[in-house]
Amino acid sequence: MKNIFSLLVVILMISCNGIAQTSSKEKKTYTIEKTNAEWKKELTAKQYYILREAGTEKPFSSSFNTNKTKGTYVCAACETPLYKSEYKYDSGSGWPSFDRAIKKNVELDVDYKIGYARTELKCNTCGGHLGHSFDDGPKNTTGKRHCINGDALKFTTK
Repeated sequence: MKNIFSLLVVILMISCNGIAQTSSKEKKTYTIEKTNAEWKKELTAKQYYILREAGTEKPFSSSFNTNKTKGTYVCAACETPLYKSEYKYDSGSGWPSFDRAIKKNVELDVDYKIGYARTELKCNTCGGHLGHSFDDGPKNTTGKRHCINGDALKFTTK
């Protein structure tokens, strides 16, 4: 009986592994794709860590937290427009926060890096990691909080 149970566990593990491999999402291709070496040449060490390795900057470390100038926040890697200043608000989280992105320029993905599913936000042009989306944003608008790493952004007054 013990051998039959062990055999069933092994079969189940193999079949689950096979199912997981066949149903996994194919690697997405982006309009701008570069090697790690090319990205390292173009980005600062902090930008590379955040955008290419899905890192997180320290809270309250970005000057964009207090930026109130009208303009557009663009991807630091490829300069795709991501967020308009009119959608920025002070969430108190320590990271620049927006209640919505510019349509079709930010990709939503799932991230399990800390043990449970979170909505990851990526640049839809280069795949750079921006931050995460949460459902604790302003209730009078979208209810969303796009919590974005300042080092993933550049700002333009356009």
